[in-house]
Amino acid sequence: MRSRYTAYALRNAAYLQATWDATKRPVKIDFSREKIDWLKLEITDTKKGGIKDSKGVVTFKAFYSQDGEEHVMNEISRFTKINGRWFYLDGVIKSMSKLGLQTHQGKNAPCSCGSGKKFKRCCGAG
Repeated sequence: MRSRYTAYALRNAAYLQATWDATKRPVKIDFSREKIDWLKLEITDTKKGGIKDSKGVVTFKAFYSQDGEEHVMNEISRFTKINGRWFYLDGVIKSMSKLGLQTHQGKNAPCSCGSGKKFKRCCGAG
C-alpha cells in the first residue's frame, strides 16, 4: 500500500499498473488532469496480508491538497498475492472530506474523515 501511495504521489503510472491485478488493471492511467498534491498516508487497519496469506485488506487515510485546501480520503483496499507478490485488486472510498471543517464542531466531535474516532484522537491529534 505504501509503495502504491508513493507511486500516486510521484505520478508513476507504470508502477501502478505493474502492481495492479491483471484482471482489474485499467488500460491506461492518465495523470494529466490531476491537480492533487498528496501529503501523507496513514494506515488505520489491516486484515490478513501476512506471509502465509493470499489475500489482504488495508484501510487507510490519504491526505492531499487541492486548490489550496487540504482534504482526507478514507479507503478500504483489497490485495491478492500471486507468486509471492502483492497486487492491488480494488478499493472502496468510505469518505472524503475537507480538513478544517471539523474544528468548528470541537475536538470531541466525530472526525469528518469517517474513522469513527473523536477529532482530537484522529485528524486533530498532533
